[in-house]
Amino acid sequence: MPAESWTTVSGLRALSLKAWNSGALLRELLEPSGAYPRRRSLKRPTAAAPLSDYAAAHRWAAELFAGVGPYELETAEVGRRTVGSNRVPATAVFATVEDEVGFIGKSREAARFRDLTASLGELDPLLAGWAARRPLKLLELGSDALTAARVALWLRDNPEPGIYVRQLGLPGVHTKFIERNRQVIDQLLAALSLASEGSEEDTDADASSEVAEPAVAGSDAALENGTGRTPAARFARRHGFLHPPELVRFRILDPGIPALGDARDITVTAEAFSTLKLPVHTVIATEKQINFLALPERPGTLALYGAGYGFSSLRDATWLRDCKVLYWGDIDTHGFRILDQLRAVHPHVESVLTDDETLLAHQDSWGSEPAPSRAALTRLMPEEAALYEALGNDMYGLAVRLEQELISWDWALDRLRPGN
Repeated sequence: MPAESWTTVSGLRALSLKAWNSGALLRELLEPSGAYPRRRSLKRPTAAAPLSDYAAAHRWAAELFAGVGPYELETAEVGRRTVGSNRVPATAVFATVEDEVGFIGKSREAARFRDLTASLGELDPLLAGWAARRPLKLLELGSDALTAARVALWLRDNPEPGIYVRQLGLPGVHTKFIERNRQVIDQLLAALSLASEGSEEDTDADASSEVAEPAVAGSDAALENGTGRTPAARFARRHGFLHPPELVRFRILDPGIPALGDARDITVTAEAFSTLKLPVHTVIATEKQINFLALPERPGTLALYGAGYGFSSLRDATWLRDCKVLYWGDIDTHGFRILDQLRAVHPHVESVLTDDETLLAHQDSWGSEPAPSRAALTRLMPEEAALYEALGNDMYGLAVRLEQELISWDWALDRLRPGN
């Protein structure tokens, strides 16, 4: 074994830091496992090393023997048959976990962890179990963990509160705090509910990825997972808080249809939108605001602004089933995914300007999709499915996309003309 592989004092410290970073040392402070005295093996010279590089082996052993640390060194004999018997460090033994924590300079953090865990236990003994499972998270949060625990206790005692999060009267608790700590609050609430560690889920984990995979094909959840419903709104619904209603923005493109005075660009709640009775026969749904605003007058037509995965608000608008609904999205994998999810509740939706002819006619405007979707889409027409597969397989180039606002306006208007 080469000299650079032998465990030095800094290498031993790295082993202990690895145990700290995994949370093992902090858990040992709370729930001793009987692992101490802890013996940490050292990579050391082989029997041939004293003969081939005696000076290096001697320096290595001297550094360890001279090192000041809260551990004892056990030795092993090497070189008896070559240069004579030599005893070299073989194992570092930490008598207690506190000794090892002190060796890596984490005594202050460990004391803080113990204090926080004790404070959690005073609120409710069950909360100490969460601390043992997530010790580093507790240290990261500090006193915020105690505030989150008070929220969890309040939620346990007040199911389905029927108020806005803003109305919570707990000290230090406001909407921003809830947004930042909703996962921890859910974990603490699970601990209070005697949930097993396996069922204590990190809710809203999908927020860390660009788009969540659809739940069950054909279900409303397919639209709910990745569409404009924020993690904060999901938290509010899950715990029975009131939450702001979903909104639908639309433009009446037919000047002959009466509206609110001269208003043509209107925003209403999804519930109100579902009750509309407008004399329209065509609806154009688009993701980009500039296209939504630029669509020209057109008889019997309504424009809908979806803002990406923002069409879940159309779920209850059953009157759309009697309209021709055109979806105009980006030509990329997520554009097809939005189309697929929209068809989960309105199967008759037709795509427009999302074809290979449009893509190839605008090659100078191609961009790159940062995180292409790999989801299996079951509601695409054969031509749409072929283009989705081609984009996903980089048939046109690496992660090619054509954003809808880069399509020639004349080209777009020509294909949006009534009758096309």
